Amino acid sequence: MTDHAEEPDNGDGDGDGGDSDPEDAGHTARETFAEDPIGHARVRAGMTVGELADAYGKAGIGAADVDRAVDIYAEMLDDEVTNFLGLAGAMVPAGMRGIVVDLIRDGHVDALVTTGANLTHDAIEAIGGKHHHGSVGPHDHRVEERTDDESEREHDERLRDEGVDRIYNVYLPQEHFTLFEEHLRANVFPELERTVTIREFTRELGRANLEANEERGIDEDAGIAAAAYDCDVPVYVPAIQDSVLGIQAWIYGQTSDFALDALGDMTHLSDLAFAADSAGAMVVGGGVPKNYVLQTMLTVPDAYDYAVQLTTDPSHTGGLSGATLDEARSWGKLEKTARNVTVVGDATITLPLVVAAARERAGE
Repeated sequence: MTDHAEEPDNGDGDGDGGDSDPEDAGHTARETFAEDPIGHARVRAGMTVGELADAYGKAGIGAADVDRAVDIYAEMLDDEVTNFLGLAGAMVPAGMRGIVVDLIRDGHVDALVTTGANLTHDAIEAIGGKHHHGSVGPHDHRVEERTDDESEREHDERLRDEGVDRIYNVYLPQEHFTLFEEHLRANVFPELERTVTIREFTRELGRANLEANEERGIDEDAGIAAAAYDCDVPVYVPAIQDSVLGIQAWIYGQTSDFALDALGDMTHLSDLAFAADSAGAMVVGGGVPKNYVLQTMLTVPDAYDYAVQLTTDPSHTGGLSGATLDEARSWGKLEKTARNVTVVGDATITLPLVVAAARERAGE
């Protein structure tokens, strides 16, 4: 009778004891991830935004993504990188206009792809209009004058009667759109009585915004389009029809020789991408600006070397705005070796944090 107590079965099926060591097997499995234990963020009064991002880097989940975004964007700020910025959403009405202006003026944007809506609101502020803090409904604590039984629908009906447009918790008096239309008809369209590309149109808008801002002594900065004009940065608006700016362009074109060439910008943008030795994409929000920025690399031999996406949408719905940059790699829009990260969160929170920390980390 064999004494099996001296020959333990180590799980290899033949009962001969084998040569494998369970502890060695465990260490082999651990080679699939780096020995990099989670730390705990510490915050204190007086710390810089860069130090806060460093603290995020010790943590996990979204905090780690923010730190990685800061790291990647800091590399993108190098002068050797051609930077494409996609700006969707209501970023101008929400108060993010100055961040984009500074990036343009400091040479960190080589091409801007945005919405007609952002340029509409940008021009309104350039010529003296203002957006205002508002509320999302009658029960918002910031609403001082309301009746207790006012419904959310009645709240917006009252705003309509008062001539106020609402963008979540931002208000815009409708008379500013009249001011905007007058500005376009007096200062922009008369200089473009021909068929032009959208890029040429936005350049002329930037020129007019800058001049009107200076002539009227407006306290507010002349804005995004003006900075782009001043710094010779092209501004592309591939879905310009989907905005008040596009509506006004269409109306003016009914009685003049002014017209927009919707495809004319693609050659210019592709040439910019083709000439880039190293390219990076900062994509704020999703929709058309995101796709337009990324699909540019489908027309040239190379792809993005860096990419940062700030979005509110998760990827599992299959939608464009939440699609990860790793998914874009499968299309050839990012290099296989590209450094990229997607940060899920409100861009009015993540954009200022990432840009400020990246600029600090880059030594600016």
